[in-house]
Amino acid sequence: MNFSLPHTIEILERTPAVLDAWLGGLSEPWLDCDEGDRTFSPRDVLGHLLDGEELDWIPRTHHILQLGTSRPLAAFDRFAFRERYAGEGSQQLLATLARLRARNLATLKSLDLGEEELSMQGRHPDLGLVTLRQHLACWAVHDLAHLRQVARVMAKRYRFDVGPWTSYFRVFEE
Repeated sequence: MNFSLPHTIEILERTPAVLDAWLGGLSEPWLDCDEGDRTFSPRDVLGHLLDGEELDWIPRTHHILQLGTSRPLAAFDRFAFRERYAGEGSQQLLATLARLRARNLATLKSLDLGEEELSMQGRHPDLGLVTLRQHLACWAVHDLAHLRQVARVMAKRYRFDVGPWTSYFRVFEE
């Protein structure tokens, strides 16, 4: 097993700064490019991550710690952010993500989770039994997957503009 809460926190602490460095001040075409229907643009990723900060990671952590498997975890609508954050600018979304993530990491650290707590189980509405350790590992992997997605979507914006170099970039095949 490779899970380490301090290592997980290292990733979680950096995500807002990485996104700010990549997306802060970019023009709309970069922020709104996507891969088609029901896919995420870089701006969508920000909204989706914000929903996670408010409705998923820490609320589900508390749920597992307090209720275990007695009730299933609340369902999470991956696309609800589109209504919740409609019309908000990217700079506002980035600032809110940084603020909420800092708050959530402070909460996570204050829980002083040990092996017993990390092994506690909850019942995911789709996946069945999950441990708190798995949930927190998923949070870090979720961040990394969306960082990769942002880079891929932005690269694909120039898929046909790179001409013969297209074959050099595996990112276009994903």
